[in-house]
Amino acid sequence: MEKFTIEAVTENLDDVIAFATEKLEERDCPMKVVMQMELVIEEIFVNVSSYAYRPDVGDVTICIDFAENPAAVEMTFIDSGKPYNPLEKDDPDTTLGIDEREIGGLGIFLVKKNVDDIAYEYADGKNILRIKKFF
Repeated sequence: MEKFTIEAVTENLDDVIAFATEKLEERDCPMKVVMQMELVIEEIFVNVSSYAYRPDVGDVTICIDFAENPAAVEMTFIDSGKPYNPLEKDDPDTTLGIDEREIGGLGIFLVKKNVDDIAYEYADGKNILRIKKFF
């Protein structure tokens, strides 16, 4: 398992994506999976950076592990910010027009649509969001 801890500020997004992309490419992940994971990482990291510690700043740890049979990438995002389960929010109604929809919620909806499994827990004072993508 690879771990990367960084200050949860949006200015560090490129470093987080570079770390994950390097690990994905080392495992010969298909480009489609790499692109989907980059989108997922951006959504999750920006949410943690924007809300978890507000108005303060804290760290986020990203853990990346790979499974072989079937081939999959597992990523875990861990922060010590305010407890928040993004999976409790209802998915937006994408059948409504943009002017009719509530603001927010589209990011985690996109995350759910681009991964095969997602789970949240709050343990030992930490938000732990696990995602899994088969490839």
